[in-house]
Parts: sequence; structure tokens; C-alpha cells
Amino acid sequence: MARILGIDYGTKKCGVSATDSLQIIVSAIGTVPTLELLQYLKNYIQEEKVEKIVFGKPTHRDGVSTYLQEHIDDFVDKLSKEFPDVTIDYQDERMTSIEAKSIILQSGIKKSKRRDKTLVDKISAVLILQKYLGHI
Repeated sequence: MARILGIDYGTKKCGVSATDSLQIIVSAIGTVPTLELLQYLKNYIQEEKVEKIVFGKPTHRDGVSTYLQEHIDDFVDKLSKEFPDVTIDYQDERMTSIEAKSIILQSGIKKSKRRDKTLVDKISAVLILQKYLGHI
């Protein structure tokens, strides 16, 4: 089987997660500057077989998409042209940042490490992919 990637897309940086090849375990694999994300994914897909990429779908509480969805759609257009065989899907990402911060706080990580915002992005990407896999 191939891996599934999860992306917590942001205007400055993106959290990235991936399943193992059996699509059982989800792990954080990094935080990447948004401007470098396409190249990062090209490199990753050259090394690993990827069948699907799941983006967090940013919505307001009422379910209406946020301004960020336009940026994601533009990126997905580029990505789809580069990798036409990779399926793109979305998962509601409401509350993932709050959940990620709670997980970090409960983990007992030192305060200095908790200030690292890239950690929230990585954990949010994991949560997005875990929620998605729960719906398959």
C-alpha cells in the first residue's frame, strides 16, 4: 500500500503528517515553509509511494470556508498538475490547533518547547489525518 499525507496548510508554514505504508499509524514528519511545500512534496513523493494527500479544510464555526481555502485551492491546482495520480481530499480542521495545544500541554513538554509553534502545526497535521482516516 501507499502512504497518505496530511497537510495543515498555512500562509507561512505547513504541518505535514504521513501514515505508515499500511495506513495504520499517523506520524508527524515536519513543518515546512509554505513557499517550499511543493518542492518538499516532490522530494517526498520521489522517495515514498503516496496515493492521497489530505488537506485540512479551514472553516468558520458556521461551516463557511475561510479566506485560506483560496490559497489551498491554488496550491492544490499546482499539485494536481504535478502529480495527477495522487488523489486530493479534505478534512474539516476546526479545533485542531486547540486540540494540538492541549495535547502539547498535557504531554509535559517544557515551557520553552511548548512555545515552538511548528510543534502545533505538526500535531495539527496528525490530527487532520487521524480524523480523516476515522471517516474512511
